[in-house]
Amino acid sequence: MNSSSVEPNIFDVGRLASLKRQVKGNDPQALKEAARQFEALFLQMVLKSMRDATPKEGMFDSEQTRMYESLLDQQLTQVMAGKGGTGLAAMIEKQLTRASGDPEAMEGGLPLTPELRPLSLEKPAPTLRIDPLGRSDGAVTPVTVAGGANQFVDKVWPHAQEAARSLGIPPHFLVAQAALETGWGKSEPRFPDGRPSYNLFGLKAGRSWTGPVVESATIEYVDGVPQRQVERFRAYASYGEAFADYAQLMASSPRYAAVRGSQEGTAFAHGLQRAGYATDPMYAVKLERIISGATLRQALIG
Repeated sequence: MNSSSVEPNIFDVGRLASLKRQVKGNDPQALKEAARQFEALFLQMVLKSMRDATPKEGMFDSEQTRMYESLLDQQLTQVMAGKGGTGLAAMIEKQLTRASGDPEAMEGGLPLTPELRPLSLEKPAPTLRIDPLGRSDGAVTPVTVAGGANQFVDKVWPHAQEAARSLGIPPHFLVAQAALETGWGKSEPRFPDGRPSYNLFGLKAGRSWTGPVVESATIEYVDGVPQRQVERFRAYASYGEAFADYAQLMASSPRYAAVRGSQEGTAFAHGLQRAGYATDPMYAVKLERIISGATLRQALIG
């Protein structure tokens, strides 16, 4: 079956990772699919603007309904782009093909149209302020998500794959959790001299921890009320060590037995919250959004 005939699915992150590899090899079919993904992202921005401009009130308006509405919009834009959409994908594909040096694609062109430069698929993203679940004092460093997410995923992906294999869960779940905990790597605990701790999962240094320690301000929720505290966090020599320690904790603690082997983002996120991984009452919702969100999908494509 041709891959283009398969109905697109926003949760099929493995397909997007495969597409990333194919695009690097200048596969024409992969270029077509990458163009469709960009059009889907554009349509998603249009729908989001429409939703934001629509008054929200009534008994069915809540954080949860808005989350599922966002998932519906993401899936809808995938289907629209796959069926032709606005025609934007075809234009992008043509420019990508020009960039790949295909002689046939270089011939002809639209009349009276000047030579076009290849269109970059990396759109400038707005600066977001991400609160990594109380792992800072709330004054979080602004993060440019588009570039920062791509760089972050490139650095941690091999370690996430290795840790995920031992836990029986998809690796992008771990990447999403690390992104949430650290604001895509920008807000991990640091030593006073600025050295990184490589602590991607907010793991604290309890009595049993014998390794290096770094102190950092954090927000903890007590009875649902945020409180500023200074806590001792574990420090590592590399991201590889951080993922290995996280995997060991998940594998050895009975608290996380229900999390191991999770294949759905919702089950993974809510399993962590029920096990008491974090005190933030919105932890699972925030993690679900990253797992199913466009930022992570685009970062996995590259």
